[in-house]
Amino acid sequence: MSMRKWAVGVAAGMLAVTTAPAVAPLGAPQADAQDDTGDRTVLRLGVTQSIDTLNPFEAIMASSTELMRLTYESLTMPSAEDMTPTGALAESWDTSDDDLTWTYTIRDDITWSDGEPVTADDIAFTFNLMMDDPDARTANGSYVSTFESVEAPDPTTLVITTTEPQATMLSLDVPIVPEHIWSQVDEIAGYGNDTMPVVGNGPFLITEYRAEEFVRLEANPDYWRGPAEIDELQFRFYRNSDAAVQALRKGEVDLINRLTPAQFDALSGEDDIEVNQAQGRRFYMLSVNAGAATADGDPLGNGHPALQDIAVRQAIARALDRDVLVDRVLGGYGEPGTGYVPPIFADLHWQPEDDQAWNFDPGAANAQLDSAGYERGPDGIRVTEDGDRLSFRLYGRSDRNADTQAGQFVRDWLAEIGIEVDLEIMSGNRMNELQKAGEFDIALSSWAVNPDPNYVLSIQTCDQRPSAAGTGGTTESFFCHEEFDELHAQQLAEFDRETRTELIHQMQRVIHEQSATIMLYYENALEAYRSDRFTDFGYQPADSGVIREQLGYWGYYGATPATNPNASASGTSTGLLLSGGAAVVIIAVAAGWFVTRRRRASADDRE
Repeated sequence: MSMRKWAVGVAAGMLAVTTAPAVAPLGAPQADAQDDTGDRTVLRLGVTQSIDTLNPFEAIMASSTELMRLTYESLTMPSAEDMTPTGALAESWDTSDDDLTWTYTIRDDITWSDGEPVTADDIAFTFNLMMDDPDARTANGSYVSTFESVEAPDPTTLVITTTEPQATMLSLDVPIVPEHIWSQVDEIAGYGNDTMPVVGNGPFLITEYRAEEFVRLEANPDYWRGPAEIDELQFRFYRNSDAAVQALRKGEVDLINRLTPAQFDALSGEDDIEVNQAQGRRFYMLSVNAGAATADGDPLGNGHPALQDIAVRQAIARALDRDVLVDRVLGGYGEPGTGYVPPIFADLHWQPEDDQAWNFDPGAANAQLDSAGYERGPDGIRVTEDGDRLSFRLYGRSDRNADTQAGQFVRDWLAEIGIEVDLEIMSGNRMNELQKAGEFDIALSSWAVNPDPNYVLSIQTCDQRPSAAGTGGTTESFFCHEEFDELHAQQLAEFDRETRTELIHQMQRVIHEQSATIMLYYENALEAYRSDRFTDFGYQPADSGVIREQLGYWGYYGATPATNPNASASGTSTGLLLSGGAAVVIIAVAAGWFVTRRRRASADDRE
């Protein structure tokens, strides 16, 4: 078999992580953020987003997937500088001429935190478990959709054979787990993976976790890239972002993100605090229940039947003033929503032509509903032919700062076109349950898009709807469209970047036209940190990016402590006692980047 050799260098720069914003510490004794020896450097993150699970096969929310990337190395990962693929467990790879057989050379100098060696067998076990067990495909099943076999002929060789070419083979954002631990797990579904310390191989190891309160991670002293400059990483949960901001001001935490514009402006210029603004890779949308159903097509939930009418969905899209949302909700720190892929990925981002765009036009929205036969009732609310009022439930999350204000604007705009909206802001966990069951009409939602957008595109495919038992699937709006699925299959098999980009543009066109996912805006990343505790972090992209809204672990791994980082620290360390309920923001998790076809001279080349 003829093979084309590809190798990859280890990036030395700093990429950051997909993150979670924030909850609130309870009254534990206040002390410096160091352990009993008094010489440990601790990076404390103020977050408002709770953890859905520590099980990497089920972790979907950003807060959880962030922890998984810190704990478990993947086969490859986005590089620090420009997010092109770089080696992690794999130091080089070959692919066959037909792109169906991929052979990875696995590093021989990595160990699990319990001392066992990391081998190709662990990687093969992880992928085969996902292929064989539907429950193991809950979070990242799209990555193995074309896998035919995964084998480890020796400890440093992994061979993956696919049924069709798969362009994401250097972007398999799948946490690799230790076979000697996970082979003892009887049932993946519902397994908490909460026996401490969690056995991992990443730069940080989870050593303590209390749901809705805190997570503690120790720097891995045997990490193959070398130990981080910090000794410990803490996720401290706060009930809301205001509480997290106050904790930053008091020196109880060192880094927070997802700031509101008012919070960002208020923190700018404060002593010992640095702020950072960067273009984000997250989109915010209205997720419309256009007909919830299982993967077999059986109806699910109690969504309003009128939303199955594309005319109603498109009228809603036309009734929204996205410029006002950017100005009033984001304070100007963002861009109006158009395509499904954010403009930070300039070539992938799709912009509709003027005659395709859903520009703010209440007159056109009213005319569309009139033509579709939805007459106004005596109270001004439109009704279906069966007399059902167009009265929709709109759900938002209490842990996402913008949902309440954005929801109020949406409610008022839809009232102008004869649609009644009942806005309800609830905990993220509760909203997740309702959406998964199809028991919603419209929901304010958000996903982060990765350099390779296949994962976030895959959540819109038909096979991401749940099983009859309600398990599996990452669907957001139960969208299922034949043309979209065909385009998804084509782009996944396409290695020519220009051709694949055009296919991804066409997929975004279908999403736009069908309006089951209605784009609102792209929010800039707004974050702040204690400059008296840390002088620098990793940014992604390296010259103008963010600290926390990234893929990987580079932002924390490369955190640079100040000369005396504990001087102004307060809070708790060992024996953390925090409290508060937190809602989980649905955020997508993660793909990588397009397969990069340029050659590398050796595995020692630097990105």
